[in-house]
Amino acid sequence: MDVTPDKQNIDNLFSSKTYYIDFYQRQYKWTEEPVRTLLDDIFYKFNTEYRRYKDNGVELNKLLERYSWYYLNTYVTNSIDGKIYIVDGQQRLTTLTLILIKLYHAANAAGSGLKGWLSNKIAGQSGYQVEFWMNHEKHKTAMRGLFEGKSLENIDITSGITAVNMINNYKVISAMLDKELSDNKHKLESFIFYFLKRLVLINLNVEQTDVPMVFEVINDRGVKLKPFEILKGKLLGQIEKDELDKLGLNELWDAQISKINQYNDDKIDEFFVYFLRSKFAKTVGDARKFDRNYHRGIFLPEVELEFSLQHSSKSVKRFLLNEFHYYTELYCKILQYYVEPHKEYMSVYYNGLNEMDSQFQLILSACELNDGQEAEKIKLISQEVDRLYSLLQLQKSYDSNEFNEATYLIATEIRGQNIVTIKSVFDKYLLSMLSEARGVQTTQPISYSYFKDTGIELNKRFKRYFFARIEQFIADHTNMKMKHTFYDLVANTGSVNGFHIEHILSNNDKNLSAFGDDVERFERERNRLGGLLMLKGKDNISSSNELYQDKLKTYANTLYWNETLRQDSYKAKIDFSNMIRSYNLKFRHMDQFGPDELEERHMLLFSLIAIIWA
Repeated sequence: MDVTPDKQNIDNLFSSKTYYIDFYQRQYKWTEEPVRTLLDDIFYKFNTEYRRYKDNGVELNKLLERYSWYYLNTYVTNSIDGKIYIVDGQQRLTTLTLILIKLYHAANAAGSGLKGWLSNKIAGQSGYQVEFWMNHEKHKTAMRGLFEGKSLENIDITSGITAVNMINNYKVISAMLDKELSDNKHKLESFIFYFLKRLVLINLNVEQTDVPMVFEVINDRGVKLKPFEILKGKLLGQIEKDELDKLGLNELWDAQISKINQYNDDKIDEFFVYFLRSKFAKTVGDARKFDRNYHRGIFLPEVELEFSLQHSSKSVKRFLLNEFHYYTELYCKILQYYVEPHKEYMSVYYNGLNEMDSQFQLILSACELNDGQEAEKIKLISQEVDRLYSLLQLQKSYDSNEFNEATYLIATEIRGQNIVTIKSVFDKYLLSMLSEARGVQTTQPISYSYFKDTGIELNKRFKRYFFARIEQFIADHTNMKMKHTFYDLVANTGSVNGFHIEHILSNNDKNLSAFGDDVERFERERNRLGGLLMLKGKDNISSSNELYQDKLKTYANTLYWNETLRQDSYKAKIDFSNMIRSYNLKFRHMDQFGPDELEERHMLLFSLIAIIWA
C-alpha cells in the first residue's frame, strides 16, 4: 500500500488545489458542538501565545515564527485523473473554510490589507468563474452566498442538509470570532497569521485500490461513520469513478438510503441486518454475525459464495443494480404498510402494533429477486406472522425465545418458496409450537381447552390488540365504521384518551357471592377474556367498582363489543342480525352477569377467534 504523508499549514492547504467530496463522505453534518470545540481549542492556544507576544513590537509575519504550531489532525485524499478527492476529513476542512470566510469579512470590515490573502484561501478564479477550494458541487449556491456576504436568511439552502449546516455553523463561527476579535485590529490580524501559518494538518494521499481499507481504519478514531456509510465506501470504492457516474451508482445508493431513512435514521441499518439474516442465517447464532457489524458480515465466506462482493467490481455493480435496488424497494413497501394502515396489507400494520418485526426478515427471505408473487407473499407472510403470534398468545403457548428461534427456522424453509409452501411451513410450526408448549401432540391450530383459561395474564398491548380485532370484526360485518383508530385502541395508553382493560365483574360482595364466596374461583374466572372488555380512560374510571347493572349503563356509546351486552344493541339492527346468522354466533344481551354468562361470553370470543384467525 502506498500512503504519502504531507505536513502542511492552511496557507498551503488552500492555495492551488481543488478538493472534491468523494462518495465515501457523508453530508456536512457537524453541528454547533464540534464547531465550538474546534474554535475553543484554537483560541485557547492562540490567546496563550498572543498574550505572551502582543507587546513585542516585532513585525507580525516574523513574530508568528515564535508562536508554537497547533496540530489539527489528519485528512485523507485520493487522486484520480487529475482530481483530488477527500476520502476523510471533509467535516473539518469545510469548517475551516467557513472560518476563513468569516475572517475574510472581518478583515474587510476592519480595513485590513489581509483581505486579499484570505480571499485566495477560500477560492481561486479561472476566467469569470470562482472555484472554491472545498468544492461542494451541489451546495455552491450556499457557499457563494456566504462568501459574497449575503444575509444569512436569504441564502438558498434547498440543496440539502450540507447547506443548512453551513449556514447554522457560520452563525456560530461568526458569533465566536466577533466575541474574540472585534474592535481589535491587531489581534484580528495576528489571529489571521496564526490561523493560516501555524495551524498544521497532515495529508495522507492513498492509492485508489487502498481507499476502502484505509477508509474503514481511519474511522476507528474520532466520530465514527455508521456501518452503512463504511459499507458504501467498501463497495463503491471498488468501481472506477467513470463507471460510477455512467451507471449512477452513487445516486442509486443515496436515493435508496434516503427512502428508507425517511422513516428513521436507523432504518437502513435494520434493512441490511434483516436482509443478510433473511438470506444467510439459519439460527439465532448465525444472525449475530450480521448484527451491527453487517458491513463486515457481508464479506463472510457464505455471503461471498452468493454475491462475491470482495475484490470484484463486476459483482458489486451487479449487486447494486439488482439485489440492493430490488430489496431496498421491497423493504420500503413493507415500511409503508408498517407505519400506516393500508387496506390490502393490514396484517403488516397489525404486526407493527404488536412489535412483531420478524415479518421483515421473513418477507425478505421468501421473496426472490424481482419476485412475481411479491404482493401475495407480503400479504400471506404478514397474516401468518399475526396468526402464529396471536394463536400462541391466546392459547397460553407463547414463549418469546422459542418464537425468535422459530423465526429463523421458518425463514430458512420459506426462502425463495411459493405461496403454497409458505402456508404449509407456518401451519407446521404453529402445530409444533402448540404441541411443545402443552406437552401433547395436537393436530388443530385452535382448541377451546387451550383457550379456556386465557385472560388477564396476556401482555397489555396484546389484550388491547385482541379486543381491537374483535371490534373491527363487528364493524366490518355490520357495515359500521370503527369508532376509533387501531392506533388509538392499541397504542394510545394515556389516562384520558388511552384505552384500558377492565373487569366486567368488580370486586364486591355481591359478585363474589355469585361464585359461592370462593375468592380463588372468583378471581380466576373474572380474569378470563370473557370477563374483560376495553374502555376509554374516563369511561374506565367512571365505572369503578359498581354493580354490573350500573356498569351496563356506562357501556352505551363505547365500543361495539361492550355494547353487545346491552339490550338496545339488538333492536332493529338488520346487519347485526345477518352477521349473527351468517356465522352462527351466539350473541345476546345480558341483564345479569355471573359464572354462566361469563363462560358464554368466553365461548363467543372463541368462536370469533376461530373466524378471525382461521
